[in-house]
Amino acid sequence: MTAKNYKQKLLDQLYAPYKKCLACPLGGLGRTNIVFGTGNPDATLMFIGEGPGRDEDAQGKPFVGRSGKLLNKVFETIGITRDDIFITNIVKCRPPNNRRPAPIESSTCKKLLLFKQIQIIRPQVICTLGSAALEGLLEQKVKISKARGTTLEFRSTKVVPAFHPAYILRNSSKLNYLVEDIQKAYSLSASQ
Repeated sequence: MTAKNYKQKLLDQLYAPYKKCLACPLGGLGRTNIVFGTGNPDATLMFIGEGPGRDEDAQGKPFVGRSGKLLNKVFETIGITRDDIFITNIVKCRPPNNRRPAPIESSTCKKLLLFKQIQIIRPQVICTLGSAALEGLLEQKVKISKARGTTLEFRSTKVVPAFHPAYILRNSSKLNYLVEDIQKAYSLSASQ
């Protein structure tokens, strides 16, 4: 069995008990699908966002709406495909009205799923998309405008903070920062 197949099997086993998860308030707030994550389970580069939006909830896949389309264009520019990376979110269920996940929602989902996903996949680099993802992963307040462009660390894994694509859709003049940060994350993951 290849490492990729073995890790996929471990991820499937991790997800099985949570297909109808009610461990935090998000489970009972009208979600359609739990969005565990997609991509290469043996990826050296992992992307983590805040939480699923409407399109993601409907399709059960992360970053498939407007933000995802922008992210795909950035990936294409750099030469990344979704088959090369793994992409997920801090919380796996859509917060109502796309609000920021509450601390109890974030901490529950991280303990049950996210930290275990990271442990299984063992990426060389994690690229966080937006302040909520960065703060959720590091479990501390961080200003994304100051953190982007730097390299941080989470449990001996490099972390490259980037603006969320939704922010870029509202502030197109910052697109070059998103491209630079994802390029940096990709280069760091390829050099490991």
